[in-house]
Amino acid sequence: MTSPCFRFVPVMDHEIHVTEWGDPSKPALMMLHGLARTGRDFDEVAAALSDNFYVLCLDMIGRGMSSWSRNPEAEYAVEYYAGITTDVMDHYQIDRAAWFGTSLGGMIGMHIASGQDSDRISALVVNDISPELPAAAVDRILSYVGSLPDFSSFAEGEAWLRQTYAPFGPAADAFWQRMARSSLRRRGDGRLTLHYDPRITVQFTASAHELSTWDRWAQITTPTHLLRGAQSDLLLPEAAKRMTQSGPRPDVTEFPDCGHAPNMSNPADISLLRGILLETLG
Repeated sequence: MTSPCFRFVPVMDHEIHVTEWGDPSKPALMMLHGLARTGRDFDEVAAALSDNFYVLCLDMIGRGMSSWSRNPEAEYAVEYYAGITTDVMDHYQIDRAAWFGTSLGGMIGMHIASGQDSDRISALVVNDISPELPAAAVDRILSYVGSLPDFSSFAEGEAWLRQTYAPFGPAADAFWQRMARSSLRRRGDGRLTLHYDPRITVQFTASAHELSTWDRWAQITTPTHLLRGAQSDLLLPEAAKRMTQSGPRPDVTEFPDCGHAPNMSNPADISLLRGILLETLG
């Protein structure tokens, strides 16, 4: 199995933690995680795809090992995240890359693909997110992201992650165990909590205009594919249908045993994603 390299990249007055997989001479693939997650969520799929791609998995600011914002209202926003990601690409001297984005990562990809840097994304795979977020789903996310939980042990934290992220769908025990190791941090009192800044939820109020972007979706011409968990409350069937009928008009792959959002760690799903990327890239 390919082993990763880890790097801290200084951009926009932040340190961005990047997990690198594979050979830099291969075509680049950017993998961006969901709201309160980290780039380590992609370990299994990134390792497998590194035979075709040079895979970069970022921890976005406020998550994982990356720095936290001193100005969350301005910086915990999709537009700012997009700027960070293209600056990271510049750091690696990557002109164009394929893009896989789960949830927030998909929103960032859609933002770049619909703007002045659209030529920097060669293929876009959007994992279970649409240009419009249902209010009920946002409320569900805020119910557990807005305040950090407290754990006495890694086993307790892992159990919480398994329950809270059950919509990710079936995954091996190794996925959940590694998720706990990369998601938990020890506080000054010795107890454990999650590895993100709870202020990241400010984007839902300070940048509310980014939560409905059908006008930007209509401008995307990048070859695109859409993934959806069949029980997802973030990407509803009517929104998925609308996405296939406008903008890049992507094909849709649905995962019957998942909600928001398919974890893509299982061998069959990785094989599927490889095929989608290679086909979308042409």
